[in-house]
Amino acid sequence: MKIRTMSYVLKQGFIGIWRNKGMSVASIGSVAASLAVLGIIITVVLNISNLSYIAQMQFDTIQVYLEQEAAEEEIQDLGKQITTIQGIQFVEYESKEDALNKMREQWGEQGYLLEVLEDNTLPNSYIIHLDSLEVAEDVVKELEAIQAMQEEEELELIEEIKYHKDIVDNMLNIATFVKNIGLGLIAILILIAMFIISNTIKITLNARKQEINIMKYVGATNWFVRWPFLIEGMVLGLIGAIIALGVVYYGYQYTFELITTKFYVMLSSYVVSVDVMMNKTIPVFSVLGVGVGALGSIISLRKHLKV
Repeated sequence: MKIRTMSYVLKQGFIGIWRNKGMSVASIGSVAASLAVLGIIITVVLNISNLSYIAQMQFDTIQVYLEQEAAEEEIQDLGKQITTIQGIQFVEYESKEDALNKMREQWGEQGYLLEVLEDNTLPNSYIIHLDSLEVAEDVVKELEAIQAMQEEEELELIEEIKYHKDIVDNMLNIATFVKNIGLGLIAILILIAMFIISNTIKITLNARKQEINIMKYVGATNWFVRWPFLIEGMVLGLIGAIIALGVVYYGYQYTFELITTKFYVMLSSYVVSVDVMMNKTIPVFSVLGVGVGALGSIISLRKHLKV
């Protein structure tokens, strides 16, 4: 396409937007609303997926928390019993001091808040690393059998056996539910956006009907006629996408700062950062915004422009 032709096409596209300001605003608003809802769904699904991934990273380990009163010799004997279970790669002992240091590292800049604790109430524990996830259920059953045997002997060594399977399964189910509901809403909103953009282009077509006929008589090609309308639809979609990106960015940044600085400090390492979120969202919004605008234009052109 020649520079002069490109300049004409772009100019006519923006003129079409300006001529129908009311419908253009409605088109931009519908695209922005659709993508903003999509942005909310993306943030929820990505964060749930991130939590699931972190839990799965820990899923190949089982943590056995020990009673505070357990003697050193009893703890060592228990460790030897655990190592005899089939499917275990190795067993790691974590003292309550090690657990506190790990928590301090996880809290990052807020780790100083733990300095005010007078007593370390975290339990000692054994971290059991498995050969594979498939043996997890069997290993847990063996550990529960050891715990039951100790209770019969009136020994209080194992306080809790921590296993993440239920948590991971629940989070994945929630993520799938949110994704399915969200996709349904997005489909409806995108159809509405395409309908409004299509009507906006149709108004421009009707206003320029005589001009288009003259252009055809003097030899204008079909695509020369079509391009201004495609540009108009794509620009409307892109503006809507930019607005939606702004809404998602500032909304998520506010929520992220709220979580990481004021309330659930412990969750900060599990929440997807703003930069990562936007890197995922910008390409999706750009493609969808321009795509919805182009599709709306094409639908209108097919139905109302005979060239």
